[in-house]
Amino acid sequence: QVQFVESGGGLVQPGGSLRLSCAASGSGFSIYAMAWYRQAPGKKRELVASIIPGGSRNYADSVKGRFTISRDNAKKTVFLQMNSLNTEDTAVYYCNLYGATNGWGQGTQVTVSS
Repeated sequence: QVQFVESGGGLVQPGGSLRLSCAASGSGFSIYAMAWYRQAPGKKRELVASIIPGGSRNYADSVKGRFTISRDNAKKTVFLQMNSLNTEDTAVYYCNLYGATNGWGQGTQVTVSS
């Protein structure tokens, strides 16, 4: 079973940037499609970005052009570069397998506020 530990969150002003990291443990990481999700207070968890083993990426409309997902299979790590952050990006961010319904980690809090 693959497990994930997210890091890199914090408090940032509107317009700022953050880079999230997700370290995976277990085997088979390189064959999995991976994704970043987020859950804002009072809202359902939503898919933010995904990346397949070959590198093709997809993004939610709300983050297109601002966020970039990438992966390092050798280090079993997934990244989320977030630029031009706004207050609506405030949420707990999680990484997991694409399409996952369980196996969630602790997540990392991102707060965008002036």
